[in-house]
Amino acid sequence: MVISGLFEIVWAIGLSYSEGLTRLYPSIFTLVAMWLSFSFLSQAFKYVPIGTAYAIFTGIGAVGITIVGILWFKEPATIQRMACILLILIGIIGPKVLSQE
Repeated sequence: MVISGLFEIVWAIGLSYSEGLTRLYPSIFTLVAMWLSFSFLSQAFKYVPIGTAYAIFTGIGAVGITIVGILWFKEPATIQRMACILLILIGIIGPKVLSQE
């Protein structure tokens, strides 16, 4: 799941650079990263409940791309935004911890 989430971050960045999939190389990079992301996610479904796996996958992507946006694209890092990221992190960690009975 972690690898699939990391590839989700990669393809989101690539999508930004592809300018709506109109630039060839960034578009190819984005589509390959998407394929890898979903391939790894589909493998995670074999071992982790689908809801837990998907929550972790989307959480890693959301938190990761927000951090990249702040660091790389100079997006604002307001206290409200950081509080929301913290809530997402709790949402990522919670299902994983609670599903290990």
